[in-house]
Amino acid sequence: MSEYEKDLETAQIIAQEVKNIGGRAFYVGGFVRDKLMGVSNKDIDIEVHGVTTGDLENILDRIGGKITIGESFGVYGLKGHSLDIAMPRKEEMMGRGHRDFNVCVNPFLGTRKAAMRRDFTINALMQDVLTGEIVDEFNGRIDLEKRVIRHINDKTFVEDPLRVLRGAQFASRFGFEIAEETIELCKTMDLSYLAKERVIAELEKALLKADKPSVFFEFLRKTNQLSVWFGELEALIGIQQNPLFHLEGDVWVHTMMVLDEAVKYRDKVSNPLGFMMSAITHDFGKAICTEIINGVIHSYNHETKGLPLVESFMKRLTNETKLIEYVLNLSKHHMKPNVLAFGKSSVKSTNKLFDKAIDPEALIYLSASDSSGKISSCNHVSNVEFLTERLEIFKEYMSRPYVMGRDLIEAGLHPNEKFAEYLEYAHKLRLAGVEKESALKQTLSFARKGENK
Repeated sequence: MSEYEKDLETAQIIAQEVKNIGGRAFYVGGFVRDKLMGVSNKDIDIEVHGVTTGDLENILDRIGGKITIGESFGVYGLKGHSLDIAMPRKEEMMGRGHRDFNVCVNPFLGTRKAAMRRDFTINALMQDVLTGEIVDEFNGRIDLEKRVIRHINDKTFVEDPLRVLRGAQFASRFGFEIAEETIELCKTMDLSYLAKERVIAELEKALLKADKPSVFFEFLRKTNQLSVWFGELEALIGIQQNPLFHLEGDVWVHTMMVLDEAVKYRDKVSNPLGFMMSAITHDFGKAICTEIINGVIHSYNHETKGLPLVESFMKRLTNETKLIEYVLNLSKHHMKPNVLAFGKSSVKSTNKLFDKAIDPEALIYLSASDSSGKISSCNHVSNVEFLTERLEIFKEYMSRPYVMGRDLIEAGLHPNEKFAEYLEYAHKLRLAGVEKESALKQTLSFARKGENK
């Protein structure tokens, strides 16, 4: 039995125990929505009505042992399971932070008032765990069929500005339209008080689950909500490009196209989030270095001049140093694979590039997305095959024996401040495909010449 099947079975047991003392248990939230859409969702959330907190805790302890996730919120887990079990509650905003809510747990609140705290009608659907009956207090099923994302309540919706981003990621993941009245409300909400962890969590869902992540950003643009968290991206709007290579329009349009093209490759890379973030950031530099020279639009060195913008953008969203370094590295080198491929450059040149790349495979795919994510008067030619063949050569070179520090010491050199320089020289020979024995001789000669000067 899989963990998912085990959780479903346990949900039935909990529901039956609740029913035995006069209560009722419902599947709630995304689990019901996705089930009706025929989409797999193994995150099971249960809401228990009509029994006291003490009664629910006793039931959970008998079944396997409760885990208190948020006692004041009436939220529990169960040992050995991934279930989330909650009691009905009302939430009232007391401040601007996401924790600034007065939460009132009320087991006898009723399904309508309990569902009213949800964000969208499609997320307010409930299903009786035992009978399968759908409880739909706000016509969420109709909106689901019409593929519409619609807020539930004007007053409660605006209390949590994260809902702007949630609406954007649902639209991008499901291909739904957002109701006009919901769009108008989103325009009025202040996202500046959100915690970065909440922002990147919603962004990550759009980047890793949507077929068209661009919808996420297009919605934020439509609601004038780019500036607080995605200002560097907003700055690309209206930045023109050379029409010989970019007939699609400005840098914003190109970036959105690249982002959607990157979806083809995100399951092939070791760091999907970093890869997709790099698709967003790769052309940030064009906002500050695009100029017209002799009537021609150029963005010379945008891949390096934009790095401070990339770093600022990433640090606004995350504290993960490795993720930031990954995105900076791919953004810095994104132009080079295609340049080397077009020129059928030497193995030594491609080896040098792959050696600098934090993730060579991802760099190849980012360049491929950059190349195909535009409309050009030139015929599009994929360089993936050429670059992949060169990457295999690089990997083969890197698998060979190579000169290390102990080899230099065994040959009679004494460690000193120039040792790093000698090893760097040996590494260049390695990239050039020089066998270890010859590389050692050349490195020793290089070292001795340096010491004789």
